[in-house]
Parts: sequence; C-alpha cells; structure tokens
Amino acid sequence: MATFAAVTPKRFTVADYHRLIELGFLTENDRVELIRGELMQMVAKGTPHTVCNTSLVYELTILLQGRAIVRGQEPITLPPNSEPEPDLVIAYSRGDCLRQSFAKRYLSGHPSPADILLVAEVADATLKYDQEVKLPLYAESGISDYWIFNLVASCLEVYTQPYQDLQGNFGYASKQIFLPHAVVNLPGFPDLSVDLSKVFP
Repeated sequence: MATFAAVTPKRFTVADYHRLIELGFLTENDRVELIRGELMQMVAKGTPHTVCNTSLVYELTILLQGRAIVRGQEPITLPPNSEPEPDLVIAYSRGDCLRQSFAKRYLSGHPSPADILLVAEVADATLKYDQEVKLPLYAESGISDYWIFNLVASCLEVYTQPYQDLQGNFGYASKQIFLPHAVVNLPGFPDLSVDLSKVFP
C-alpha cells in the first residue's frame, strides 16, 4: 500500500514577499496580500464598496490635512509574515514624512503598527473575512483601533482595546456600533470627528 508524505504549504515572511515582488513574480495585477505567511487573493470590489471607500478617504484627508497621513488600499507591514492592504489607514507623520514631499512619505517602508492610528476595512462580500481573519491579526499586531464599515448591516463597527485571552486568541475587548447618520471621533484626534452620512453609500 502506497504511503504519501504530508505536504506542508510554503509560508512567506515579509522579506520573502518583497523579494517576490522585486523579482517580478508578483505584480499589481495579481491582487494578492500576505496574511500570516499565505498569499491571499483579494476580492473584486463592487460599486457600494468603492463609493464608501472613496468617500472615506476623501473626508479623512480633508479632516487630517497636515496632521497625519491618510492611505487608501495601500500595504501596511505586520511582522513577521503579514502585509495586508486595508481599505484605509491613518498613520503618523513620522520623521521621514516631515522632511519629504507628500509623494515620498513612507518611502523608506510601509507603515508598521507603531506608525498606525487607525485601520479601517469596508466590508460587504468580505465581511466574515474582515471580522474573523483580519480582526485577530490586527489585534495581535497591536493595532489599537480597527473599524469595519459593514455595508451588509449598514453600520460602523468600532473595535478598541486589543487583548489576548488565556487560550492565546486575539481580539478586541470593546466593540461599538454606529449607525450611518452618527458622528464618530477619530482615534488620536479628540477634536476631530467624521460624519458617517458623508461616507456610507
């Protein structure tokens, strides 16, 4: 009787992933992101998702002009083996950003957890994935504030206070729900808030 050796999938570090990009094995057309060492196919975005994300980036860019960096659908680095591309990130204007033009901000590397004030995902088809895969990843990485624009239930899910339970699972101790006409304060900026009616499609 034939026996078969167990097959172990190849898992990539962030450095491996960057090398694949440099060598041309991965391009922008591949639409993948690195999650816990695996290359994950990114889901195509429908019109409601696109409208919501575009509005979110626009509103926050206006609010935060000169005070923080707003990035839309760009990578963040979560060592040792994740580089997701959230729909929105608010990052500090770190040292190299202050000395460089807007086009060169974070030229030396993508934002890492120490740089990040907020990660947000816009979710319809990806809702379960954003809640069950990305949420614990962001919590484990120490992302203090995680928002999910839940287009299925038409609400904003706001997660804060990342923690690890006794079984080693990561999550957020606090979850708040805001309806589409609410006004929500921005993490790190107590004087600024976003009107959700200008964001939800």
